Amino acid sequence: MTADPATPLTTQLTTPAGTFTALVGGPADGELVVLLHGFPQTRHTWRAQVPALAEAGFRAVAPDQRGYSPGARPDPADPAAYHVAHLVTDVVAVADAARAGPPEGTAGGRGTERFHLVGHDWGGAVAWLTATRHADRLASLTVLSRPHPRAFGRAFRADADGQQHRSRHHRAFLDPGTGPKLLEDGGRHLRRTLREARVPDAHVEEYLSVLADPPALEAALDWYRAASGDLTAMDAPVVTVPTLYLWGDEDASVGADAARGTGDFVTGPYRFEVLSGVGHFATDEQPERVTALLLEHLRAHPVV
Repeated sequence: MTADPATPLTTQLTTPAGTFTALVGGPADGELVVLLHGFPQTRHTWRAQVPALAEAGFRAVAPDQRGYSPGARPDPADPAAYHVAHLVTDVVAVADAARAGPPEGTAGGRGTERFHLVGHDWGGAVAWLTATRHADRLASLTVLSRPHPRAFGRAFRADADGQQHRSRHHRAFLDPGTGPKLLEDGGRHLRRTLREARVPDAHVEEYLSVLADPPALEAALDWYRAASGDLTAMDAPVVTVPTLYLWGDEDASVGADAARGTGDFVTGPYRFEVLSGVGHFATDEQPERVTALLLEHLRAHPVV
């Protein structure tokens, strides 16, 4: 019996950087959508969006990113292997690996095809940078929570809306004792952090199914360590691709100034949507609203 292409499956995508575990759904020839999770989350962030995109005819791919995937996990003792430049390269490599078709360099083959990119939190930061470095590969960009790097840096330096306090965890994660503390007593601290952010218990357990493994958590924290805890240093040019930015007005990590200032750094078609009463983890709190807005954006900016 042939599997229903609209039913997401967990699969492995092999790239030059290693093998990424990914949730994949939709027809093989559908427009490609790559979805990037944040911290402390995993591919499960997109549990509602992947099947909805698949049902709508898109090819949706949500990988566990570098370090989260066991097959793409450089030594966590070497944070340099988790520099954002590698994370951006991974995005394009995953997109190429996800698309069955002619080899790179042939007409319409991998290495030339455009795709849609979606990112939340840290995945959003990677998505912004991918959009500036590989604009020719993107049909559209959607980011949840994470502002454009320059909007974030501006708000942080001005301490608008208490942005420095909101971002205090960035430097806290540099402490080598952070990982063990988060996982002690069966992951009590990590579970509490997610539950206090209104993440449902069942979703918390999905995230912990990956991050309760100490090497996975250390690798995830290496994203911050590779940036020396200073995410304001992630400068980026303006974004030219069509962009949808979603921000919850109860996001404890991102203030209104950084969110509303993001449009200053997008010159392509831009849509900013405020999710009223939503915190940082929008896909956990209002998955249907996120999905509806995402589908509108993708359909408005098809791959051509």
